[in-house]
Amino acid sequence: MPRTAAFNQLAERYDSWFERHPAAYASELAAVRALWPPVHEALEVGVGTGRFAVPLGIRYGVDPSPAMRRLAAARGVQVKDGVAEALPFPDRRFEAVLMVTTLCFVDDPLQAIHEAYRVLRPGGFLVIGLIDRDSPLGRHYLERRRERLFYREARFLSASEGAALMQAAGFGELVWRQTLFSDPDAMTRPDPVREGHGSGGFVVVRGQRPPDPAFSPGVSLNASPEGWQSGLMHRS
Repeated sequence: MPRTAAFNQLAERYDSWFERHPAAYASELAAVRALWPPVHEALEVGVGTGRFAVPLGIRYGVDPSPAMRRLAAARGVQVKDGVAEALPFPDRRFEAVLMVTTLCFVDDPLQAIHEAYRVLRPGGFLVIGLIDRDSPLGRHYLERRRERLFYREARFLSASEGAALMQAAGFGELVWRQTLFSDPDAMTRPDPVREGHGSGGFVVVRGQRPPDPAFSPGVSLNASPEGWQSGLMHRS
């Protein structure tokens, strides 16, 4: 079952973190933006309150928390109830899929990535942002996880584990960026975004679904509002 109790009860408090930590938020957003492709039809899985979807121009989102969905919808995101392991969309629907600190809350990370692969067009991109468990910040979060309301039930992944999951699901051409080299609670200005992973607490990886020469987006994908509504709802 998706771990949404804290997010349902304290969605406003969760959302206010971005206001209270503007430097950390700006750093994370810059790292995601560095790898985000120039696409029109995109989905954020675990969209939360829309803090990443909106500035990146992502129109569609999925989240299992009603309270989070309401806040995302208020920001203009077209959001559906659903879980990462069973996305409520047809095959080959999107050009890009984003997940930011989502995999640490799902029941089956590999199935979630397989689902992202399924709803992507051939040649489409999956961009994942996560707290690297092996980084200094990741270790700090693990040590004090019980003190952090929204991360108490999180199961952090290392960057290498994230890469292995993406490759197991069929994604290639992995590219990395990292940031948050400082304590987010003490930051007064954004941290830089650097290539690779290993020292930054927040890492972003982009992988690509292999292109299919026989695939024609104009024939196989309905990008109209009707196409958005046509996906079958799945729940785990």
